[in-house]
Amino acid sequence: MRIVMVGSGYVGLVSGACMADFGHNVTCVDKSVDKIDALNAGKVPIYEPGLETIIDHNRAAGRLHFSKELAGPVADADVIFIAVGTPARRGDGHADLSYVYAATREIAAAVTHFTVLVTKSTVPVGTGDEIERICREEFPEKDIVVVSNPEFLREGAAIIDFKRPDRIVIGTEEPRAIEIMREVYRPLYLNEAPLFFCERRTSELIKYAANAFLAMKISFINEMADLCEMLGTDVQKLAKGIGMDKRIGDKFLHAGPGYGGSCFPKDTLALVKTAQDHNSSLRLIETTVAINENRKRAMGRKVIAACDGSVRGKKIALLGLTFKPNTDDMRDAPSISIIQALQDGGADVHAYDPEGMDAARQLLGDVTYGNDAYEIADAADAIVLVTEWDEFRALDFRRLKLCMKTPILVDLRNIYPASEVKRHGFVYFSIGKKA
Repeated sequence: MRIVMVGSGYVGLVSGACMADFGHNVTCVDKSVDKIDALNAGKVPIYEPGLETIIDHNRAAGRLHFSKELAGPVADADVIFIAVGTPARRGDGHADLSYVYAATREIAAAVTHFTVLVTKSTVPVGTGDEIERICREEFPEKDIVVVSNPEFLREGAAIIDFKRPDRIVIGTEEPRAIEIMREVYRPLYLNEAPLFFCERRTSELIKYAANAFLAMKISFINEMADLCEMLGTDVQKLAKGIGMDKRIGDKFLHAGPGYGGSCFPKDTLALVKTAQDHNSSLRLIETTVAINENRKRAMGRKVIAACDGSVRGKKIALLGLTFKPNTDDMRDAPSISIIQALQDGGADVHAYDPEGMDAARQLLGDVTYGNDAYEIADAADAIVLVTEWDEFRALDFRRLKLCMKTPILVDLRNIYPASEVKRHGFVYFSIGKKA
């Protein structure tokens, strides 16, 4: 099939590359000249494991193309996906849909035959209705069917998620669109792709509800971690004990410094705003948002407490900056609030992240960056494990102790058993366990 992906950010680029990898002819369009030029030169602007290889392979095979111009590719397309950004709007927290509606008008103007227009961007309930209204009223001569198809890609595992999804949610009741969407996703499975068809508005809400529920699980286990510390119990054993119940499951029950990234923060906030606009209360989600914001700053205070209540004039080394491993995404990363709290306390912050330092430099001031864990740990008063990158899972504690000023480790991801760290002479602090 001939597919156009409008928007070549994280979702558009991963989705477009994977669709091409299954044999479709895909053109990814973006208004950013620098981004398209970089992609045509073989440079991938984001870090996602395996993505560069897939892009290179499909560009060489002639199935994947990148363009600054929209009209030409759209005129020949069978399916057009809108995958532009929907950031939280300044001032009120609502999803900013200006990019979605601008793309809609440009696409509709260029369409030449029956076309399925799919929203892949995360959009509030009713956005598809507005897209349909724009197409119908401003371009009445065009035969366009609007479909919702939200993405459920985890950063760091997006290619696996796309190729082996739990479900593919498609919001449409139009027979022609159903047939085409089945063909788009048919190559994903030998038998039948796990397609779930529903009405468009329900599809739009499924995306927000799924992210809100997962965010709620994270905030729940983080609050339980605080209680565990007060009671002298172990949050990891608690999580395992409740996660073995199939009704609960063990996913997203890992206590830590709070959630971040491109989805959970903005999607939970957008869902709350949608509910408020419709006179509906979402107290659980409102509380989840508040817990998470407080959690990030509290982690800074936890580090200060580990340093005898003061970090003034002390060197604090942070391992990991991105909101999760296997991505370079710094959006709403807990490290930002932690660093701000430490700097407010007078700390000299040094940091290392395998992929996130370029993005961090755009967001954080007065941070010294190093080339590895041991460089930033030299003469440090404490080291803080913020993001659980693989290379931080087997640190050489003998080497760290020799180079550090004070052997203190604050493990905000519970990677290490306390006994192992203490055996090397470290003072060890973790999450949700007896100090």
